[in-house]
Amino acid sequence: MSDCLVAKYGDARLPRYTSYPTAPAFSAAVGPDEYAKGLANAGEAGPVSVYLHVPFCHSMCWYCGCHTTITRQDAPVLEYLDVMSQEIELVSFAAGNDVPVKNVHFGGGTPTIMKPREFSALMAKLRSAFRFEAGASIAVEIDPRTLTFPMVETLGENGVDRASLGVQSFDPIVQAAINRIQSFEQTETAVSGLRAAGVASVNFDLIYGLPKQTVQSCIETVSLAAQLRPDRFAVFGYAHIPAFKKHQRLIDETSLPDASQRNEQAEAIAQELERAGYVRIGLDHFALPDDQLAVAARNGTMRRNFQGYTADDCDTLIGLGASAIGRLPIGYMQNHVPLGLYAGRVASGILPTAKGYLLTEEDKLRAKIIESLMCDFEVDLGKLSKEAGFDAGFLIERNERLGELLADGVAMISEDRIVVSQDARFMVRAVAAAFDAYFGSYGRKHTKAA
Repeated sequence: MSDCLVAKYGDARLPRYTSYPTAPAFSAAVGPDEYAKGLANAGEAGPVSVYLHVPFCHSMCWYCGCHTTITRQDAPVLEYLDVMSQEIELVSFAAGNDVPVKNVHFGGGTPTIMKPREFSALMAKLRSAFRFEAGASIAVEIDPRTLTFPMVETLGENGVDRASLGVQSFDPIVQAAINRIQSFEQTETAVSGLRAAGVASVNFDLIYGLPKQTVQSCIETVSLAAQLRPDRFAVFGYAHIPAFKKHQRLIDETSLPDASQRNEQAEAIAQELERAGYVRIGLDHFALPDDQLAVAARNGTMRRNFQGYTADDCDTLIGLGASAIGRLPIGYMQNHVPLGLYAGRVASGILPTAKGYLLTEEDKLRAKIIESLMCDFEVDLGKLSKEAGFDAGFLIERNERLGELLADGVAMISEDRIVVSQDARFMVRAVAAAFDAYFGSYGRKHTKAA
């Protein structure tokens, strides 16, 4: 792929397409009443997934794009967990107290900022409010710098079977530039402890495009990380959006790599992981060949959700906690972001839904198209359109964005099948955006395509 095309599409700000439509399309016109109606039928379509957002950290990583609050005190966390327990009761009641749960994911922030007894109490609350299926998967995001042995034991005792560890970079120069000092030894201790406690699968998150990061430092990070043999890697490009995340203003913008350098870093990481025996999956994930995600990718059953690529086949996601987003057959629902507003709604016995989006039939079709592109790098527009009761022509005709991508060789079309070119797969989000009816309508910055 030529440098001019990397520059043309790599610098474009595009959604990660973990949902469609994306969050900027959500509206306050959709609120608690719509959510309650959707929850009433939540268990009818099969098992659901549950996501719990714990928006607290002990310190701020300057690259962070999450909704989180910095605290060194226990009180704010305890108060928040009390509110979340009340929200669980509200959601369970609205859903008829009989929702089958297949997957649980704790995200943050830093979920393991909880004390062991608090985590156990929250798990007990979930199990009493929902009907956990046998073998339900429980995943937790972890900061290795603050993980304690008692917490590791508690995770194992509560059935946690997957842990996602933030690594980002082992380069001390990069770590200093992002305010996240984390040694290899800290990470190694966390991994060995988790595995000894029965946490079967371990994932690592890496980031490229960070300040002062180089291709060589990326390769060295992968070399160290691969020694610990995590089951999966998620490799994300740093999104510099200081207008929305003010702490990112602490990062020296002159030390950030350009689009071409970001692409070189991403490819270097990919090649190093493939040499280490990992299978490249989708845009930014890698897994050992026998990992559940790798199997799903081979079988064509891989999905895309708010955690990225997943083997989770549930169509319904219940989001709990401030800023959490849920997905129901009728559409998306997002909770209030400010902690006080979220807590106030729950204390009043009201579902804390701030905004959402109700899906049209065309939205559902476009969502399937975008998910297929993001997961498989190709899509059969004719097949999906026919199944949804549409003619594929309306997706292609007068689609200037798609026409430009085809002319540039980023994608190819044969009859109604779109295929992303092999050497342009890192630009797949640009192809997905060609089928996003709302892209560019909201003026919000997204992450770079490369």
